[in-house]
Amino acid sequence: MARCLVPVSSGRLAEVSNVIKIVSTRLCASNEVEKLEDSVRNTRFVPESKEASEELVNKLQHFISKSRRLFILTGAGISTESGIPDYRSEGVGLYARSTNRPVLYSDFVKEAKLRQRYWARNFVGWPTFSVRQPNTSHNVLSEWERRGKIHWLVTQNVDALHFKSGSRRTTELHGSAHRVHCLGCDWTSSRWKMQEMIEGLNPGWHAEEVEMAPDGDVQLSTDQIAGFQVPPCPNCGGILKPQIVFFGDNVARPIVEFVHNRVKESDAFLVIGSSLEVFSGYRFVHAADSQGKPVAILNIGPTRGDKFSNLRLHSRCGDVLRRIKLL
Repeated sequence: MARCLVPVSSGRLAEVSNVIKIVSTRLCASNEVEKLEDSVRNTRFVPESKEASEELVNKLQHFISKSRRLFILTGAGISTESGIPDYRSEGVGLYARSTNRPVLYSDFVKEAKLRQRYWARNFVGWPTFSVRQPNTSHNVLSEWERRGKIHWLVTQNVDALHFKSGSRRTTELHGSAHRVHCLGCDWTSSRWKMQEMIEGLNPGWHAEEVEMAPDGDVQLSTDQIAGFQVPPCPNCGGILKPQIVFFGDNVARPIVEFVHNRVKESDAFLVIGSSLEVFSGYRFVHAADSQGKPVAILNIGPTRGDKFSNLRLHSRCGDVLRRIKLL
């Protein structure tokens, strides 16, 4: 089909051009606003800190460059820049903002009402939690692995952001919120499958997200939870639980032994974004120190492992890691 080209006067052309410029400007401004809003959302859980000095960054650069088999342990502080809160950060962590506390494993197993509350809250928080994306720190570490710098990385986080960024030489010490398993048999599934099962049992049920926890949990009232149905295991009818280590539970012995072996094989230990308050992670930095390996810690605020550190930085993970250049 032939196209009809209509002549346009120079005045009309200028007018159209001006409209296009105005629209483009507004679109650019809108994009900038969206970027700014995203930035605010993704840093609201990051504690205040000072920018690391050039001297400290250079020392960390030397620490990393000198290592040939670098072991890295990451905690919730690395994911706060992705908009996921941690528990203990001063002023912005979950414990500082809320009286809400994580579910204990023993309570989850024993109390049906508690499981109802947990899954209702997790169901509401999952669509937001599941789409969080890796930030600068995750992407930097993924690139370090690709270039052969990282011997092994262990994360205490359950958000799967290291895997999303491409890291593979990684152990999820506390499991992953992206998987669900049955406590009565070996049935496992993706968390999205669980979301579909919950939706099928609760047509029309709805509640608004208020505040998200590091594991995707949100705060809901008793009235909001009333009537919520928790699906049983489709294989045996047993209790379904996220494949994560709850508070009061233990990391499986084979995983602990595996990580200890990776620590032994390493020649330096770097902690990123962890207060090391939980023993499951603390024991590895303690082991590294006992083996005479140098330890560096990048975390805003004090950590339980500060006494072991040869180098200590109190700044944002992303701001520091992006300044490190592999030689």
